[in-house]
Amino acid sequence: MWKGSISFGLVNIPIKMFAATESKDVRFRYIHKTCNTPVKYKKVCPTCNEEVKEEDIVKGFEYEPGRFVIITNEDLESVKSEVNGKTIEIVDFVKLSEIDPIYFNKTYYLAPQDTVGKAYKLLRKAMDDTEKIAIARITIRNKQSLAALRVLKNVLVMETIFYPDEVRPISQVPGLPEDENVNEGELTIANQLIDQLTAAFDPSKYKDDYREAMLDLINKKIAGQDVQVTKEAPERNVIDLMEALQASLQQAKPQKGKPEKSTAKEKKKKTTGKQTG
Repeated sequence: MWKGSISFGLVNIPIKMFAATESKDVRFRYIHKTCNTPVKYKKVCPTCNEEVKEEDIVKGFEYEPGRFVIITNEDLESVKSEVNGKTIEIVDFVKLSEIDPIYFNKTYYLAPQDTVGKAYKLLRKAMDDTEKIAIARITIRNKQSLAALRVLKNVLVMETIFYPDEVRPISQVPGLPEDENVNEGELTIANQLIDQLTAAFDPSKYKDDYREAMLDLINKKIAGQDVQVTKEAPERNVIDLMEALQASLQQAKPQKGKPEKSTAKEKKKKTTGKQTG
């Protein structure tokens, strides 16, 4: 999706950039229910009450409600970024642990343009050995972004990151409890619950249940089948915090790989199955 180079001191590393992620959302179109035709949207001026052609549309910035300044293409050219539009310019090397995940935006893979990739391999190895990531500037589609370059297995990965003034301050979050005093008994149970649920990160075990259910529903409709709606699980009215923690702890225990105790009914079924076989 983008070709350029990584500027590393006086070294230029030609690279190609690829989007590392994709949205898997189930998207719908609005359909006219009378004839099942997709609905089109027109650009209409409410003041003139007429459809506006593409050539009659300009860019405007609303600096006050209902008041705009018009920005022309010439204006945009005059403030074009001084950063080379085809260069990822490394400005600093830092530790990954120093960046809070709230700053990360979108991920890209960076591949060398040439098959040898000598400079690419050198930067990748140096960053891996020093356990550092690079902070860089990049311009994509006329927008300057801050980015972080890091090593993931055998590929250089670039994460665009938000500027500090794009991250809303925590002080804007209402209703945060200031008092840090907690019940020691509840804290002990909470710590035990975290320990029970702690595991090595395996992304393959997580899935989008809603998307899978939606796709299953769509496929059934395509096949002309009746759609069965799953009954809602009964609500658990657990009010006491300690009771909720203990119940959660009990519920989490089987997830740690501990075998569940067989009920008398299950034992009888297993015995019957053996006799029948």
